[in-house]
Amino acid sequence: MQIQDLPYSDPGVPDARSGPRFLWWLWRNQLGGQLKSLAWGLLHFVAVSALPFCVGLAVQAVVDRSGTRLALTGGLMLLCGTGIAVGDTFLHRTAVTNWITAAARVQQLLARKAAQLGSGLTRRVAAGEVVAVSTGDVEKIGWFVEAVSRFTAAALTVVVVCVGLVVYQPALGVDVAVGLPVVALAVLPLLPRATRRADVQREKAGRATELASDTVAGLRVLRGIGGEQLFLDRYRRASQEVRHAAVRSARMWSLISALQVLLPGLLLIAVVWHGIHLARQGRITVGELVTVYSAIMVLNYPLRHFEEIAMAYSFSRPSAKRAARVLSLERSNATEGTREAEVPGGDLYDPGTGLLVPAGRLTAVVCGDPDAAGRLAERLGGHSTEPGRSALLGGVALDELPLDSARTAVLVQDKDPVLLSGTLRELLDVPASGVVRAADALAAAQCDDVLDALVQGSLDATDPMDARITERGRSLSGGQRQRLALARSLITDPEVLVLDEPTSAVDSHTEARIADGLHRLRSGRTTVVFTSSPLLLDRADRVALVHEGEVVAVGVHRELIDSEPRYRAVVTRETDDELATADEGALVGAPQERKEIEESA
Repeated sequence: MQIQDLPYSDPGVPDARSGPRFLWWLWRNQLGGQLKSLAWGLLHFVAVSALPFCVGLAVQAVVDRSGTRLALTGGLMLLCGTGIAVGDTFLHRTAVTNWITAAARVQQLLARKAAQLGSGLTRRVAAGEVVAVSTGDVEKIGWFVEAVSRFTAAALTVVVVCVGLVVYQPALGVDVAVGLPVVALAVLPLLPRATRRADVQREKAGRATELASDTVAGLRVLRGIGGEQLFLDRYRRASQEVRHAAVRSARMWSLISALQVLLPGLLLIAVVWHGIHLARQGRITVGELVTVYSAIMVLNYPLRHFEEIAMAYSFSRPSAKRAARVLSLERSNATEGTREAEVPGGDLYDPGTGLLVPAGRLTAVVCGDPDAAGRLAERLGGHSTEPGRSALLGGVALDELPLDSARTAVLVQDKDPVLLSGTLRELLDVPASGVVRAADALAAAQCDDVLDALVQGSLDATDPMDARITERGRSLSGGQRQRLALARSLITDPEVLVLDEPTSAVDSHTEARIADGLHRLRSGRTTVVFTSSPLLLDRADRVALVHEGEVVAVGVHRELIDSEPRYRAVVTRETDDELATADEGALVGAPQERKEIEESA
């Protein structure tokens, strides 16, 4: 897999049973790239480690005044230099490729899981945690997966050099062969503590990210209630906790790094001291002593990869654990469904509440509990979190259809829809039937002033469709964002469109025009609107009142407002006292009305 081939056509099915299993799964799925990196790493490290032998041979050739051996040694050094250059170049290329492709695979898996779970993801995992996993954690996971092959090449090189030194000069080679494992493994007792500190740092960083995400999302509300300073103080405390945790973690890694410098230095001193004694006794030559000394110096380079792999694993293990936790989440119903892919038509029915939405008509649903309304809207869209409570479209349970078919049949617009950054043309470039034009959808959603605002806020766009929308549409007002989201939903022209409070942030005049445009554009198509706005309710073909989890009244707006007190309480916002007073007035007036009827008779 090369970088230019990304994204993956199929990122695969991950082993999300645990963090280590997920890392092992990623490594196995990059076996080809890992073997390439291992081969180039071996070439590079072996060529680097061979230089000391060449230097020793050259020194001995000078001592022996042998021009032939000196020339031969020069050729060997040139060959080693070529191996170092070629190996390092292609090792870097393969390492970066492995890193980026591993990170891209994880990001695709997370994106696919988010698409499968829909709005249920943020109910089970905090939004800030999802952001942290898909950004910082992805990089740490890719780092470890890539570093494994380089570490393996470095470890094999150390073994080869130790064996070579034992064969080349047994007296000193044994010292090196015994001392190097001690140097490499001496930091192992410190790794659990370093890992725990890294875990604490990551946990605190995740909390700070969640707090920042919540603060940014609710900035308008915070300003409205004067709570900016409160949340600023909370984030300041959270960021200081992250800083303290990072400092504590860095201290431990600094100690490990210091040991990685100190212990090889002590080994070098011990070997040189022993070598000098052997040279004085005539048991080794000067060239052999220089070779062993240079080999130990060069071995510091591959030994650094022991520290790197320890750091990479310590940081990636909690990241992989969090990623595996997100990837292990499953929908209550399977995404592939149990029926063939089809887009059914007909009436929409929810068995949980008894709500019936006739095909081809605009149905308004009034529900006094906004949370219950949101759950019902999701159930109508096939996103039920409760198994066995799926809505039926034309008698077909939505959770029995493949996920793509269910979402093609029914589109649900949330109460707080999200606008992605990009141009307006890109925002409206969504899967659609092609029947509804962008201009018609924007007109029905009353977006004329939104288009003007986008052009005025753009530096180089004269066509509103080319004007850029900022992240989450933050440069627009709440009503403008809501209308653009409505236009995006209308242009898809689904079989069934479910809208949850689509006009809650617009004024009454605009709302009346939107009601007319919605009724006109969706004529002959099934539309469900969750609302308590009299303007929308009055334009609906059918109105259903949902009270305490079931449909208790069905009719048209004007009939229900006169005959159903519970409906009137939600729509007109009457209090219990006002309802009681109205009921008493009705009871008192009833006898007088009967008396007048009798007298007239």
